[in-house]
Formats: sequence, structure tokens, C-alpha cells
Amino acid sequence: MEKCDQCGNAYEHTFHVTMKGSDFTFDSFECAIEKLAPRCHQCSTRIMGHGLESNERLYCCANCARNEGVVNLKDHEKT
Repeated sequence: MEKCDQCGNAYEHTFHVTMKGSDFTFDSFECAIEKLAPRCHQCSTRIMGHGLESNERLYCCANCARNEGVVNLKDHEKT
């Protein structure tokens, strides 16, 4: 059995993720998210979706970006 790279659990149903040329082994999506998902620059929430980016900084939402003075980002556009 392989061990999870995040929690160390030995588990028979692990899965592998390759990200930016590095290989990882996980026993759950929770561990993969904790290890690999970026954090919001403002509030440190894990970003599991696309997030927003400005000046090479990632944000979970436009509100967090505004709190850092970024005014040109929107969460969604009504049409």
C-alpha cells in the first residue's frame, strides 16, 4: 500500500496527481486540496475553483481583491 503525501495514511485506494512536473500520492481529495490548492492572498482560504488573479496574486473572490486595493476584478458579470 502506498502512503498519502499529505497525511501519511497507508491506503490501498490511493491516487496520483502530477502537477508542474512533480508527482504526488493521495488517499483523499481533501488531502490533495490541502497539499496542492493555492491560498487566497487576502484571507488564506484554499482556492478550489478558478479564483481571480491580479499582479501575480490569487484571490478567492473579488471582495478579497478589493480589500487589497484591486478594483478591476468581478466575481461574475450579469448580462
